[in-house]
Amino acid sequence: MTATNAESMGGYSPDILTTGLNVVFCGINPAATAARDGHNFSHPSNRFWSVLHLAGFTDVRLQPDQERRLLTYGYGITAVVTRPTSRAVAITDAEILSAAPDFEATVRRFAPKAIAFLGKRAVRVMSARDDLTWGRQSFGIADAAVWVLPNPSGLNRGFTLGALVTAYAELRHCDELEPTVDLG
Repeated sequence: MTATNAESMGGYSPDILTTGLNVVFCGINPAATAARDGHNFSHPSNRFWSVLHLAGFTDVRLQPDQERRLLTYGYGITAVVTRPTSRAVAITDAEILSAAPDFEATVRRFAPKAIAFLGKRAVRVMSARDDLTWGRQSFGIADAAVWVLPNPSGLNRGFTLGALVTAYAELRHCDELEPTVDLG
């Protein structure tokens, strides 16, 4: 993110990144509540932190202000578009396409094993593929495997907590990722 973009969000950046992560969870853009609170997935109705814990990505349920601890588990967070909005539908396809080269450069720079898109829209627009299914895709981005997971937003009522956990656990247990949490 450029300094100008960070300044326009009060210094907030959605990126929780370092090199060599197992998975980077990727939204279309930061929520307005995240920009206001200074932490990703901070809205009380968002199920992201619960889903990560229940799917085995973390051994405790992290709070939004503990988001940087994700790095110690081998996971990160980013967004394709840096402009925060109250709802992702406010982001246009043109904005996604415009942000795609910077996003791909970020993926290349940090080199995670997988990018897990939270919802289909951003990856559908960037890849120009209408045949996306939930789970691992047949293509990658900047040498990272691409997964599409249901968005854990409280606005996404199409997936129960249990269905979200099942979808995320499939990624957590795929063979290409290194185990990072011993829950046994």
